Amino acid sequence: MKILMVLTSHDTLGNTGKKTGFWLEEFAAPYYTFLDAGAEVTLASPKGGQPPIDPKSDTPEGQTELTERFKADPATQKVLANTSPLSEVSSRDFDAIFYPGGHGPMWDLAEDETSIKLIGEFYNEGKPVGAVCHAPAVLHRVEIGGKPLVSGKRVSGFTNTEEEAVHLTNVVPFLVEDELKRLGGKYEKVDDWQVLAITDGHLVTGQNPASSAETARQVLALLN
Repeated sequence: MKILMVLTSHDTLGNTGKKTGFWLEEFAAPYYTFLDAGAEVTLASPKGGQPPIDPKSDTPEGQTELTERFKADPATQKVLANTSPLSEVSSRDFDAIFYPGGHGPMWDLAEDETSIKLIGEFYNEGKPVGAVCHAPAVLHRVEIGGKPLVSGKRVSGFTNTEEEAVHLTNVVPFLVEDELKRLGGKYEKVDDWQVLAITDGHLVTGQNPASSAETARQVLALLN
């Protein structure tokens, strides 16, 4: 069971002068969920090397059991510091693909031609495609048979009200909830910051950081 996790290389939060990147919990929870299930996990990012961690996800109040595990795990820290360039990976070598969120992916991976092509290949090969929180943004230019991949599918992702709560509604390139709806997705959500992951066919999407482990578990369920 081989899983490719794709992380952002983008570290600038729009024109705010602040930093962004991937959300630590949204990497740590799926990574260890996959690892503990016996999967072989490969990490990639557009630029390769160390992807940027969103500093807001690495505050004391942002820590969870699995981010603490990451902090005490030099082996995983080394793996994370040496992600493969996205251009060097192939869907043929993996059984599933998974995108952690954070605001970073909305700027690079959402528009990255290599990522868009890769997702299309995984999907067309019948392999699970997973994305959590802001990461469903990576689907917004993916088309299957001339139609948006998410069209007609049950999906979730970071809600408009969650984006309002973090005061970034006017900073992000688009709102995940609005974009999934615009593309014809059957968007679903629960209360802010509660757990929701949805599987429709072999597409799995999760609402927010709290949904990270459950989104990963549903990807594993498809593989099993």
